[in-house]
Amino acid sequence: MSAAAEPPAGAPQARPRPASLTELFLVFSALALRGFGGVLPWAQRVLVDDRGWLTREEFVEMLAFGQMLPGPNVCNVALMVGDRWFGWRGAVAALGGMLAAPCVVVLSLAVLYGQVADDPVVRRALIGMGAVAGGMILGTALRLATTQRGRAPWLAFGALAFAGVALLRIELAWVVLALGPVAVLAAWLANRRRGGGAAR
Repeated sequence: MSAAAEPPAGAPQARPRPASLTELFLVFSALALRGFGGVLPWAQRVLVDDRGWLTREEFVEMLAFGQMLPGPNVCNVALMVGDRWFGWRGAVAALGGMLAAPCVVVLSLAVLYGQVADDPVVRRALIGMGAVAGGMILGTALRLATTQRGRAPWLAFGALAFAGVALLRIELAWVVLALGPVAVLAAWLANRRRGGGAAR
């Protein structure tokens, strides 16, 4: 009986998914509250490593698309994750979880900061927290870079974007408008060539 109930060898395992809108809301609320200094590193850890709702490749794709849209990247990712599992209700639940509790915390801290902003100890603490946040983002970038193995030619677009924004001080919107269509066209041509080669 038990042997018959087991899935056949080699059968694909069901992907983990949020059980309900409530779980989706609570996960994103906890994610946002842990994300002092930047939610993105925690988003990758929770959604990919802990929950398994996304693969690293899927997370990178959502993040890349979210960076093309207006608004915070992680909020765009929350919208896409929620919509993936529960449609518009999931998008609302995920975004609500991402924003509700942090809004209360940020408003409270803003009031507190207004009273202690001139304290040198507070200033030094904020400088230290900024360095930690930068390190977390760099660590996440290095982990996600493993998804780009075999795609070295495409890193040229990333290098051009970095040079445009960081070195030439061009506004990000202009860099995206200039490089985005070219990158999309290059990817489309590469996929078409690869598909044609496979057909032959």
